[in-house]
Amino acid sequence: MSHLDPTGAPLPDGTAAAVVVPPPDGRPGTWAGAPSALRHDGAVYLAYRLRRPEGEGRGYANVVARSTDGVDFEVLAIIEKERFDAESLERPALVVTPAGRWRLYISCATPGTKHWWVELLEADTPEGLAGAPSVTVLPGSAELAVKDPVVQSHGGQWHLWASVHPLDDPDATDRMTTEYATSPDGVAWTWQGTALAPRPGEWDARGVRISTVVDLGDHLVALYDGRATAGENWEERTGVATALPDGGFGRFRAEGSGPAAESPVVGKGLRYVHALPLPGGEYRLYYEVTRPDGAHELRTETVPALVGAT
Repeated sequence: MSHLDPTGAPLPDGTAAAVVVPPPDGRPGTWAGAPSALRHDGAVYLAYRLRRPEGEGRGYANVVARSTDGVDFEVLAIIEKERFDAESLERPALVVTPAGRWRLYISCATPGTKHWWVELLEADTPEGLAGAPSVTVLPGSAELAVKDPVVQSHGGQWHLWASVHPLDDPDATDRMTTEYATSPDGVAWTWQGTALAPRPGEWDARGVRISTVVDLGDHLVALYDGRATAGENWEERTGVATALPDGGFGRFRAEGSGPAAESPVVGKGLRYVHALPLPGGEYRLYYEVTRPDGAHELRTETVPALVGAT
């Protein structure tokens, strides 16, 4: 049964999870996951990434799909990496603007480099995202790669958390922090500083990536992906962070001395958790998890209403 962290954060445990999207096949390096979800007009919309192994295309597509029950999805749009002349695609972020427009923020890898940037597609419908024009919203730089955004809009202000990788050492580009940005329109972003940083000597010492931010009413919590070493790249586990009391909306402090959720396969990953609020206070979680064969699949489960959280 899914459970709650002492902070009130909704966490998966996998015993009641359903497979939403299997990997393209059953080999290591083959993934379905990196989800982003929202509810709109009574339906659940889900964006996710499909990947093949190194040398066979890597992240080859982002998919947008719709469901009435949150488990069985109909594909509405497929966006392939060739659209952006990208070497690979990673986690998308799916949002609906206050004006009712659909947006998809897409993480793109620059061919032949370790650089990543983020493109934005916008359309009247989710189906229209497949052919929508794109604009670069987070270009990164020669020194920094930026990817895997989490995007929210509240009260006329847009908020974004993205994983940022320093490129100064070509043998250590897996290092990552989560950086925080704000925007008046979700297009032009201003970086506001580090939202979450690795902790030396801890299980998340090599890198941290916020995957979801949850408003519990009296406080914010975040779930994040963490790794201790370069060898754990692609097999991150899930941790919990709480908002700093003086850090504004966007900054967090990691909690606990170990991961809060991980794959049933010992030492393997459970990552990119997205917590989707449901009517009645429940959350439906979507996440990517490593199977015994080494492939990654996209799963979902529900967490009861956050009663008695402290």
